[in-house]
Order: sequence, then structure tokens, then C-alpha cells
Amino acid sequence: MEKNQIQTEKAPKAVGPYSQAIEYNGIVYVSGIIAIDPLTGTLSGNVEAQTERILTNMKAVLEAAGSSMDKVIKTTVFLSDVNDFGKVNGVYDKHFLKPYPARICVEVAKIPLGALVEIDAMAHL
Repeated sequence: MEKNQIQTEKAPKAVGPYSQAIEYNGIVYVSGIIAIDPLTGTLSGNVEAQTERILTNMKAVLEAAGSSMDKVIKTTVFLSDVNDFGKVNGVYDKHFLKPYPARICVEVAKIPLGALVEIDAMAHL
């Protein structure tokens, strides 16, 4: 099997030596996404707005891979403040159907560019 790089202009470009996503053997591995607007390259907004932007960008990456949000099987949520857990869940719940993906959620010391939240994912085709 060969790994396939996934790239779309509908999501922000990678800010380092990594891919937006890689598809391998029918699984799409989406890199950690922060709330960068793909048109302006800027990051802004409260934790709810950032979560919304992240999940919109994630949807674009998954669709470019031939997958979708309803095929996500696992996510990892990184929060700069675990007290934002409920706010993130309020937005997250609008983007995923039951049964929800498996998930890890952790508070971290710092997220790139001062973001409040970062989310990665794994999905099937």
C-alpha cells in the first residue's frame, strides 16, 4: 500500500514539514488543525469560534480525501484551558453524529500561534 498526501486550498496550508492529511490503507489521518482561516491566514476568535473554524477546515480536508465527518472514528482535542471543555463540546456536538468518534481531550501548556484549541482526527474512506 502507498500513502497518499491529502491537500486542499479549502483548509489552511501546513505551517511546517507535515501534510494536511495522509490516507493509508483506507484510513485518513488528519493532522492537528488550529483555527486558521484559509483565505486570510489569520487566527482569531474565542474558543467556540476557533472550534467551529477547526471543524469546518477538518470537513474540507476529509472531503478532499474522499471521506466525511460522519466517517471520523477518533479525534484528539488539545485545549489551552480545560475549563473550555464544555464550550468546545457545544460546538463539537453539532459536527458529529452518534455514535460519536472515540476521543481524547487534554489540556496543554501551549498551542501553536497562541490558539485556544487544536484537533486532529482519524477517519475511514
